[in-house]
Amino acid sequence: MSTPKEIFLELIRPDGQPERQLRQYEALHMCLTDPCNTYLRGNRKRGSVSKDRWGTTISFPEDAPGPIPVHTPELSVCTDVTRWKETIHVPDLSVCSEGWEECRTRSRAAADAEGKLLAGFMGTGIFEQCHFLMGFEDTLTALYEHPDEMHELIETITQYRLDYVRRLIDGLQPDVIFSHDDWGTKNALFMKPDMWREFFKEPYRRFYGYIRSRGVIAIHHADSYLVPIVDDMAEIGIQVWQGVLPENDIPALQAHLNGRLTLMGGFGAAIDRKDATPEDILTYARDVLKRNCPGGHYIPSITYGLAGTVYPHVDKYLNQAVDAYNAALHVPVTHLPPVPRRSVHTAAAPAQSAPEAEQPQGDVLSRIASALVRGQQKRVLQLCSEALESGHGAQEILTDGLVRGMTILGEDFSANRAFVPEMLIAARCMAAMVCCVLNAQSATRSAGETVQALRKPWIMMLSPFQMAKPGAQSAPGFADAISYHGCRGKNKWRYAENVCREAQNHGFCAQSASSAAYSASVTGSHHSLLQSSPGTSTAMWLNQLSALAPCQCLTLAGIMMTLPSCRLTAGLPSS
Repeated sequence: MSTPKEIFLELIRPDGQPERQLRQYEALHMCLTDPCNTYLRGNRKRGSVSKDRWGTTISFPEDAPGPIPVHTPELSVCTDVTRWKETIHVPDLSVCSEGWEECRTRSRAAADAEGKLLAGFMGTGIFEQCHFLMGFEDTLTALYEHPDEMHELIETITQYRLDYVRRLIDGLQPDVIFSHDDWGTKNALFMKPDMWREFFKEPYRRFYGYIRSRGVIAIHHADSYLVPIVDDMAEIGIQVWQGVLPENDIPALQAHLNGRLTLMGGFGAAIDRKDATPEDILTYARDVLKRNCPGGHYIPSITYGLAGTVYPHVDKYLNQAVDAYNAALHVPVTHLPPVPRRSVHTAAAPAQSAPEAEQPQGDVLSRIASALVRGQQKRVLQLCSEALESGHGAQEILTDGLVRGMTILGEDFSANRAFVPEMLIAARCMAAMVCCVLNAQSATRSAGETVQALRKPWIMMLSPFQMAKPGAQSAPGFADAISYHGCRGKNKWRYAENVCREAQNHGFCAQSASSAAYSASVTGSHHSLLQSSPGTSTAMWLNQLSALAPCQCLTLAGIMMTLPSCRLTAGLPSS
């Protein structure tokens, strides 16, 4: 009988035929105590808040699968990417020169005794390091607004990662390097595939190329939807993609890759629940195994970036299901399930803008919508002024121009034609334009009339405004709550509940209040939400939100869903 190590080595061969399915992380002995990891991450303890060696404040909630960065204007390491060299200081890894021999001897002995591969662990990849330092929103918008500075910062982080992995391979002498970097939600990349290729593909080609040149196996963790760049991942030297979510359509990927990349995952975070019964877990796992194992080059595993589940009994029954699968006789399947709506080929096709957004011609309101989709703030300002001068009212400009543009962009986002950076830039543009339109309109009507007119039947979400009930004075408590929790970053999910209560106290409907609370719940990192439901993946920011609504839109205060029951786009109603 082969050892887990031997099965793994056979599995990653392009024509490999392993004798059985591995049980999750069974083949890997993960070393988390090497001098570098201890120096960089040793103070991360569940239930605590700490600072890492880069200066990032890290929170590790008791009920979360992993630690998350905390961003406020006071805590973020870099608030201005054009001056990043003044605030970002790379950790000095030369201090990690002692303790390697003891760590290597102990870890190798343990791995060999278990018949496993020794794996060196490297968390917080290049993209993650950027948003750990800057915040998620600023990182994504900076890729558009300050590409030169972002290339410089990414190169600095890449050099650091290359130095790190060199020290790790020299000192630990591992069989595997297990590196983390999440590049998307469970339904989409965080950015356009071409943008990922422009900023991150070549740095990672160098990183994984170096690992492979040292004779070490390259495993990349990303519990994300990465179908549009899966060919790039195989090309740059990744051998195993760990954390493959079910949303990636694993059977279709297996047929497409044909052994170029081994997939490890399939057991999604949705099953990792306290109330999951043994039969629930076994039924779920049997379905995953039946669907994915016949395609080969697959390791059934929880999608988390380390072994184990939040609720230990879940892990036990997942492994039990794999053992039962291995005990049965399986006839090879030659016909894989058809590719669903998100096929490898269609997802990788060049993005196309919506036809309406491509046409700059037409009436002024159409041109406002088109310019907003492109994030052209100066152009939108010019067109809004033109619309006001030609007699269009604020309500008409907002609804038929600005909101119309956000609706188009929201539909593009849902269809994977637009991504988070485009949404963020358009949301900032939207916020600025709403301010300008309302300021201009206030010259001819009172502030109370303006707010009352705009309030029916929705709520204004953008933080610069004061909220007011019809016929009442403004409600600074609610506005302050949104401003504080939404814009200053102290806005974990539990704080959003306070915003919701404050909104209802001032007379806003429950739907509007809950939308306000959601808008105030984002801290600027895709790992920023605490668990709002059991079994949340480590990519907790947008990963679990797609089921709530057909479209996701962003405001200055954060991110807000266009709820089916209360359709809101950037804080204002869609047509």
